[in-house]
Amino acid sequence: MRQYSIADLEARLTPSPRMPVLFVGHGNPMHAISDNAFTREWARLGQELPEAQAVVVVSAHWLTPGSTHITDAPRNRVIYDFGGFPDELFAVPYPSEGDPAVARVLQRQLVEYEAQLDAQWGLDHGTWSVLVHLAPRPAVPILQISLDAAMPLPELHALFGRLRALRDRGVLFIGSGNIVHALGRARWEPQAPAWDWAVEFDRVTADALREGRTDLLLDPFGTWDTARVAVPTDDHYRPMVAALSLLHPTEPLSFFNEQIDMGSIGMRSFISA
Repeated sequence: MRQYSIADLEARLTPSPRMPVLFVGHGNPMHAISDNAFTREWARLGQELPEAQAVVVVSAHWLTPGSTHITDAPRNRVIYDFGGFPDELFAVPYPSEGDPAVARVLQRQLVEYEAQLDAQWGLDHGTWSVLVHLAPRPAVPILQISLDAAMPLPELHALFGRLRALRDRGVLFIGSGNIVHALGRARWEPQAPAWDWAVEFDRVTADALREGRTDLLLDPFGTWDTARVAVPTDDHYRPMVAALSLLHPTEPLSFFNEQIDMGSIGMRSFISA
């Protein structure tokens, strides 16, 4: 395995205009092979993003309780981490490169958390189902960072905040999850209306995001009664916390894909303005 010097790592990502941060509500894996309002917005946004030197995704579908991992394989494998879907979905290709040097840059930023390099993971569907629309022909390396599912949300926010400076060195960060994610209460009929509690939780968290109330967003269960229903497990909420941590204080954001799908899956997404 190649050994990278500090000079090698510092040269890998060069100073750049500040890259945006995205949080994407990824929802149903079928969006990967669908043409709908959500996927068209992903494609439109992808055409407007500035040129990055690397894309780093924090997906709800890579949980590593008690640790943080960073992909460092030179080439990414596609992970079909679901079941019960059409064969067409399992055949979606997404060829992309990784970058061991960028992985080590990320690891250096997270050295106090003892972040581990991981060549076995790849791109799970929280990543590639969005990127097939957002970046269908990736020209830069794509990496993932896992979520420590055992870490309290304030500590998770602090961890990912250590990466904020890399936005000024060409790194585009994407959190991929769903703020409202109650899959067990999904309505499967076409054009199903949203549950009242889903609408309410989506509204109050959107207000907190607009107002910069990070304190509320890092304690959803202590702040909002509807959180227990809208976020029965916080795996899909955590990527939003990661994206939030990468924003600079008072940095504005704008929303897109603000609808609630299937009655209980909030597709609300944001990008730093």
